[in-house]
Amino acid sequence: MDTPVILKIFSKGKMKDYFVKPEGEMHTDLGIIKLDELKMKSFGDKISSHLGAEFIIQKPRAPDFFIHARRSGAPMMPKDIGVIISNTGLCSSDQVLDAGTGSGILAMYLGGIAKKVITYEIREEFVEIARNNIALTGLSNIECRHGDIVEEIRKLDEKFDVITLDTIAAARVIPYVPDVIYPGGFLVTYSPFFEQAKEIREAIGKTNYIDVTTIETLEREISFTDRGTRPATARVGHTGFITIARY
Repeated sequence: MDTPVILKIFSKGKMKDYFVKPEGEMHTDLGIIKLDELKMKSFGDKISSHLGAEFIIQKPRAPDFFIHARRSGAPMMPKDIGVIISNTGLCSSDQVLDAGTGSGILAMYLGGIAKKVITYEIREEFVEIARNNIALTGLSNIECRHGDIVEEIRKLDEKFDVITLDTIAAARVIPYVPDVIYPGGFLVTYSPFFEQAKEIREAIGKTNYIDVTTIETLEREISFTDRGTRPATARVGHTGFITIARY
């Protein structure tokens, strides 16, 4: 194999994982791993460090890229991405328009399911980061474009099944959504503040939408100890409000 892999090992009471390319060496507290040897391995095989520690080789999936991809800011959390995928019924024939690419995390998740994803990012330095991250996934159906979605959406001659907006300019984009969305398609916006969510709802209200809802998702991990079972002390709290409109 010549693509990035995940190396996992259970050590000192916890699982450790490493995102690596099959080249050079990696130094860990469990020894040195000759990464070139990965080229002769398959997923599910093991590779040993010079101290004899055995690492399991796994194929990276979207949750791994979420953890290990280079960040250009705070990405959308998997709990929120799951809400988007499930509430839009995203499928393999869908064409998706995404704006506010950032690190490319949402585009990666969407691209793993949809037929095509076109994603816009206004900041050129973020475009480069996103393109590099997306290249690591091996997905060829994601196109990352540099541009201001407020301007670019007016120039599009394609139509889309799902449109996702993770941008402060979402309310300014919404008036043009009916022109580029298929009948029955979904618009999804993500906003961290009540005020932005309200502005988005008001903008959607001026379009020919069929149905709209705004939700927030909270996530609690469950802790299992000898004393008992309870929600973990640390948790993922508020991240953003998700507005879903159908046209």
